[in-house]
Amino acid sequence: MATTLPSLHSLLLTTFLLSLSSLFTPSLSSTDSFVYSGCSQIKYPRNSPYESNLDSLLTSLVNSATYNSYDKFTVMGSSQQDVIYGLYQCRADLSMPDCATCVARSVSHLGVLCSQNCGGGVQLQGCFVKYDNTSFFGVEDKTVVLKKCGPSVGYATEAMNGRDLVLGSMGGATGAYRVGGSTDVQGVAQCVGDLNGGQCQDCLSEAIRRLKSDCGTAVYGDMYLAKCYARYSTSGAHGYSQSNDSSHTEGEKTFALIIGLLAGVALLIIFLTFIRKIFGGEGK
Repeated sequence: MATTLPSLHSLLLTTFLLSLSSLFTPSLSSTDSFVYSGCSQIKYPRNSPYESNLDSLLTSLVNSATYNSYDKFTVMGSSQQDVIYGLYQCRADLSMPDCATCVARSVSHLGVLCSQNCGGGVQLQGCFVKYDNTSFFGVEDKTVVLKKCGPSVGYATEAMNGRDLVLGSMGGATGAYRVGGSTDVQGVAQCVGDLNGGQCQDCLSEAIRRLKSDCGTAVYGDMYLAKCYARYSTSGAHGYSQSNDSSHTEGEKTFALIIGLLAGVALLIIFLTFIRKIFGGEGK
Protein backbone atom coordinates (compact mmCIF):
# COMPACT_ATOMS: atom_id res chain seq x y z
CA MET A 1 0.00 0.00 0.00
CA ALA A 2 1.38 3.38 -0.97
CA THR A 3 2.05 5.91 1.77
CA THR A 4 0.41 9.29 1.29
CA LEU A 5 2.85 12.12 1.96
CA PRO A 6 1.53 15.32 3.52
CA SER A 7 1.23 18.28 1.20
CA LEU A 8 3.60 21.22 1.36
CA HIS A 9 0.74 23.40 2.57
CA SER A 10 -0.05 21.12 5.52
CA LEU A 11 3.62 20.84 6.46
CA LEU A 12 3.99 24.61 6.42
CA LEU A 13 0.84 25.02 8.48
CA THR A 14 1.98 22.45 11.06
CA THR A 15 5.41 24.07 11.35
CA PHE A 16 3.85 27.49 11.78
CA LEU A 17 1.42 26.32 14.47
CA LEU A 18 4.20 24.59 16.40
CA SER A 19 6.37 27.71 16.21
CA LEU A 20 3.51 29.92 17.33
CA SER A 21 2.53 27.63 20.22
CA SER A 22 6.10 27.68 21.54
CA LEU A 23 5.73 31.41 22.17
CA PHE A 24 3.05 30.70 24.76
CA THR A 25 4.50 27.59 26.43
CA PRO A 26 5.35 28.52 30.04
CA SER A 27 8.77 27.47 31.27
CA LEU A 28 9.23 25.68 34.58
CA SER A 29 10.49 28.13 37.18
CA SER A 30 13.59 27.34 39.23
CA THR A 31 11.37 27.17 42.32
CA ASP A 32 9.58 24.11 40.94
CA SER A 33 12.66 22.37 39.53
CA PHE A 34 13.06 18.78 40.75
CA VAL A 35 16.04 18.02 43.02
CA TYR A 36 15.50 14.53 44.48
CA SER A 37 12.92 12.10 45.84
CA GLY A 38 12.82 8.98 47.99
CA CYS A 39 10.18 6.39 48.91
CA SER A 40 9.96 3.80 51.68
CA GLN A 41 9.95 0.10 50.85
CA ILE A 42 6.72 -0.68 52.72
CA LYS A 43 3.50 -0.45 50.71
CA TYR A 44 -0.07 0.12 51.84
CA PRO A 45 -3.13 -1.54 50.22
CA ARG A 46 -5.46 0.49 48.05
CA ASN A 47 -8.72 1.74 49.58
CA SER A 48 -7.25 1.25 53.05
CA PRO A 49 -7.60 3.59 56.06
CA TYR A 50 -3.94 4.54 55.57
CA GLU A 51 -4.61 5.70 52.02
CA SER A 52 -7.53 7.81 53.23
CA ASN A 53 -5.39 9.34 55.98
CA LEU A 54 -2.60 10.06 53.50
CA ASP A 55 -5.02 11.91 51.24
CA SER A 56 -6.15 13.98 54.23
CA LEU A 57 -2.56 14.72 55.23
CA LEU A 58 -1.43 15.84 51.78
CA THR A 59 -4.52 18.03 51.42
CA SER A 60 -3.71 19.67 54.76
CA LEU A 61 -0.12 20.34 53.66
CA VAL A 62 -1.22 22.02 50.44
CA ASN A 63 -3.86 24.13 52.20
CA SER A 64 -1.49 25.23 54.96
CA ALA A 65 1.16 26.30 52.43
CA THR A 66 -1.10 29.16 51.33
CA TYR A 67 -0.39 31.00 54.60
CA ASN A 68 2.62 29.30 56.30
CA SER A 69 6.10 28.60 54.96
CA TYR A 70 6.41 25.57 57.26
CA ASP A 71 3.96 23.25 58.98
CA LYS A 72 3.61 19.68 60.21
CA PHE A 73 0.60 17.42 60.75
CA THR A 74 -0.28 14.11 62.35
CA VAL A 75 -3.35 12.24 61.13
CA MET A 76 -4.58 9.73 63.68
CA GLY A 77 -6.12 6.39 62.77
CA SER A 78 -8.24 3.73 64.42
CA SER A 79 -5.02 1.74 64.91
CA GLN A 80 -1.35 2.70 65.22
CA GLN A 81 -0.56 1.34 61.77
CA ASP A 82 -2.91 3.89 60.21
CA VAL A 83 -1.27 6.94 61.86
CA ILE A 84 0.67 9.14 59.43
CA TYR A 85 3.04 12.07 59.92
CA GLY A 86 3.95 14.74 57.40
CA LEU A 87 5.47 18.18 56.93
CA TYR A 88 6.53 20.69 54.33
CA GLN A 89 9.19 23.40 54.33
CA CYS A 90 9.33 26.22 51.79
CA ARG A 91 12.43 28.28 51.13
CA ALA A 92 12.08 31.27 53.42
CA ASP A 93 12.32 33.90 50.67
CA LEU A 94 9.31 32.55 48.75
CA SER A 95 6.02 34.40 48.67
CA MET A 96 2.98 32.50 49.94
CA PRO A 97 1.59 31.92 46.41
CA ASP A 98 4.96 30.54 45.28
CA CYS A 99 5.19 28.39 48.41
CA ALA A 100 1.70 26.97 47.87
CA THR A 101 2.44 26.26 44.21
CA CYS A 102 5.70 24.51 45.08
CA VAL A 103 4.10 22.33 47.77
CA ALA A 104 1.22 21.41 45.46
CA ARG A 105 3.68 20.39 42.76
CA SER A 106 5.67 18.33 45.29
CA VAL A 107 2.52 16.52 46.38
CA SER A 108 1.76 15.82 42.73
CA HIS A 109 5.24 14.30 42.31
CA LEU A 110 4.72 12.14 45.40
CA GLY A 111 1.49 10.75 43.98
CA VAL A 112 3.41 9.46 40.96
CA LEU A 113 6.83 8.59 42.40
CA CYS A 114 5.70 7.06 45.71
CA SER A 115 2.37 5.54 44.76
CA GLN A 116 1.20 3.23 47.60
CA ASN A 117 4.43 3.76 49.57
CA CYS A 118 3.94 4.26 53.32
CA GLY A 119 6.61 6.97 53.30
CA GLY A 120 7.99 9.41 50.77
CA GLY A 121 9.76 12.71 50.32
CA VAL A 122 10.35 15.18 47.48
CA GLN A 123 12.75 18.10 47.36
CA LEU A 124 12.20 20.81 44.77
CA GLN A 125 14.33 23.93 44.49
CA GLY A 126 11.81 25.90 46.51
CA CYS A 127 10.32 23.41 48.97
CA PHE A 128 10.52 20.04 50.70
CA VAL A 129 7.62 17.66 51.47
CA LYS A 130 7.82 14.44 53.46
CA TYR A 131 5.43 11.92 55.04
CA ASP A 132 5.91 8.61 56.87
CA ASN A 133 4.12 6.11 59.09
CA THR A 134 6.80 6.63 61.76
CA SER A 135 7.27 10.01 63.41
CA PHE A 136 10.39 11.87 62.31
CA PHE A 137 9.47 15.23 63.86
CA GLY A 138 12.34 16.78 65.79
CA VAL A 139 14.71 13.96 64.84
CA GLU A 140 18.07 15.18 63.56
CA ASP A 141 19.26 13.27 60.50
CA LYS A 142 22.57 14.14 58.83
CA THR A 143 22.43 11.39 56.20
CA VAL A 144 23.68 12.63 52.82
CA VAL A 145 20.73 12.42 50.44
CA LEU A 146 22.20 14.24 47.44
CA LYS A 147 25.59 15.69 46.57
CA LYS A 148 26.31 17.67 43.41
CA CYS A 149 29.65 19.27 42.61
CA GLY A 150 30.42 21.36 39.55
CA PRO A 151 33.63 21.27 37.50
CA SER A 152 36.83 22.29 39.23
CA VAL A 153 38.21 25.81 38.88
CA GLY A 154 41.69 24.45 39.59
CA TYR A 155 43.89 26.57 41.80
CA ALA A 156 41.78 29.74 41.63
CA THR A 157 42.74 30.90 45.10
CA GLU A 158 40.64 34.06 45.04
CA ALA A 159 37.45 32.22 44.09
CA MET A 160 37.95 29.51 46.71
CA ASN A 161 38.81 32.03 49.42
CA GLY A 162 35.59 33.87 48.60
CA ARG A 163 33.68 30.60 48.73
CA ASP A 164 35.13 29.72 52.13
CA LEU A 165 34.24 33.16 53.50
CA VAL A 166 30.63 32.84 52.35
CA LEU A 167 30.27 29.32 53.75
CA GLY A 168 31.92 30.44 56.98
CA SER A 169 29.52 33.35 57.37
CA MET A 170 26.53 31.06 56.84
CA GLY A 171 27.91 28.54 59.32
CA GLY A 172 28.37 31.26 61.93
CA ALA A 173 24.95 32.83 61.41
CA THR A 174 21.77 32.01 63.30
CA GLY A 175 18.30 31.00 62.18
CA ALA A 176 16.97 28.19 60.03
CA TYR A 177 17.43 30.08 56.73
CA ARG A 178 20.76 31.67 55.85
CA VAL A 179 22.14 33.40 52.80
CA GLY A 180 25.58 34.79 52.09
CA GLY A 181 27.28 36.37 49.15
CA SER A 182 29.93 38.58 47.66
CA THR A 183 30.65 39.86 44.18
CA ASP A 184 31.50 36.43 42.78
CA VAL A 185 30.08 33.94 45.30
CA GLN A 186 26.54 33.25 46.51
CA GLY A 187 25.40 30.77 49.11
CA VAL A 188 22.18 29.57 50.72
CA ALA A 189 21.42 27.12 53.53
CA GLN A 190 18.29 26.02 55.36
CA CYS A 191 17.06 23.55 57.96
CA VAL A 192 13.69 21.84 58.11
CA GLY A 193 11.49 23.67 60.59
CA ASP A 194 11.00 20.78 63.02
CA LEU A 195 14.62 21.00 64.23
CA ASN A 196 15.48 23.14 67.24
CA GLY A 197 18.25 25.73 67.12
CA GLY A 198 21.01 23.41 68.28
CA GLN A 199 20.01 20.61 65.92
CA CYS A 200 19.82 23.04 63.01
CA GLN A 201 23.28 24.43 63.73
CA ASP A 202 24.72 20.92 63.99
CA CYS A 203 23.10 19.85 60.72
CA LEU A 204 24.21 22.92 58.76
CA SER A 205 27.75 22.69 60.14
CA GLU A 206 27.96 19.14 58.83
CA ALA A 207 26.48 20.09 55.44
CA ILE A 208 28.97 22.96 55.05
CA ARG A 209 31.89 20.79 56.16
CA ARG A 210 30.95 18.08 53.66
CA LEU A 211 30.41 20.67 50.95
CA LYS A 212 33.95 22.01 51.34
CA SER A 213 35.63 18.62 51.68
CA ASP A 214 33.67 16.72 49.02
CA CYS A 215 33.39 19.43 46.35
CA GLY A 216 36.92 20.78 46.76
CA THR A 217 37.55 23.47 44.14
CA ALA A 218 34.25 23.03 42.26
CA VAL A 219 32.61 26.13 40.78
CA TYR A 220 29.39 25.18 42.57
CA GLY A 221 28.25 22.64 45.11
CA ASP A 222 24.99 21.33 46.58
CA MET A 223 24.92 19.24 49.75
CA TYR A 224 21.50 17.96 50.80
CA LEU A 225 21.29 16.13 54.11
CA ALA A 226 18.04 14.56 55.29
CA LYS A 227 17.08 17.59 57.43
CA CYS A 228 19.08 20.50 55.96
CA TYR A 229 21.08 21.65 52.96
CA ALA A 230 23.86 24.05 52.00
CA ARG A 231 24.70 25.31 48.51
CA TYR A 232 27.15 27.71 46.91
CA SER A 233 27.95 29.07 43.48
CA THR A 234 30.95 31.00 42.16
CA SER A 235 30.80 33.47 39.26
CA GLY A 236 27.10 32.82 38.67
CA ALA A 237 27.74 29.19 37.69
CA HIS A 238 24.72 27.95 39.60
CA GLY A 239 22.93 31.05 40.83
CA TYR A 240 20.10 31.22 43.34
CA SER A 241 17.51 33.82 42.41
CA GLN A 242 15.01 35.02 44.97
CA SER A 243 11.33 34.85 44.15
CA ASN A 244 10.80 38.56 44.79
CA ASP A 245 13.50 39.66 42.35
CA SER A 246 12.65 43.17 41.14
CA SER A 247 13.60 42.18 37.58
CA HIS A 248 10.42 40.09 37.39
CA THR A 249 7.80 42.74 38.03
CA GLU A 250 4.25 42.39 36.82
CA GLY A 251 4.75 45.29 34.42
CA GLU A 252 7.66 43.56 32.73
CA LYS A 253 5.70 40.30 32.50
CA THR A 254 2.84 42.15 30.83
CA PHE A 255 5.25 43.84 28.44
CA ALA A 256 6.82 40.50 27.54
CA LEU A 257 3.37 39.02 26.90
CA ILE A 258 2.46 41.91 24.58
CA ILE A 259 5.72 41.49 22.66
CA GLY A 260 4.99 37.77 22.30
CA LEU A 261 1.50 38.46 20.98
CA LEU A 262 2.79 41.02 18.49
CA ALA A 263 5.43 38.56 17.30
CA GLY A 264 2.74 35.93 16.83
CA VAL A 265 0.57 38.32 14.80
CA ALA A 266 3.56 39.28 12.64
CA LEU A 267 4.33 35.61 11.95
CA LEU A 268 0.69 35.00 11.06
CA ILE A 269 0.69 37.88 8.54
CA ILE A 270 3.92 36.61 6.95
CA PHE A 271 2.53 33.08 6.78
CA LEU A 272 -0.77 34.15 5.18
CA THR A 273 1.08 36.30 2.65
CA PHE A 274 3.30 33.35 1.76
CA ILE A 275 0.31 31.01 1.36
CA ARG A 276 -1.51 33.56 -0.82
CA LYS A 277 1.51 33.74 -3.14
CA ILE A 278 1.65 29.93 -3.37
CA PHE A 279 -2.04 29.63 -4.23
CA GLY A 280 -1.76 32.56 -6.63
CA GLY A 281 1.13 30.88 -8.42
CA GLU A 282 -0.73 27.56 -8.72
CA GLY A 283 -3.78 29.30 -10.16
CA LYS A 284 -1.85 30.71 -13.13
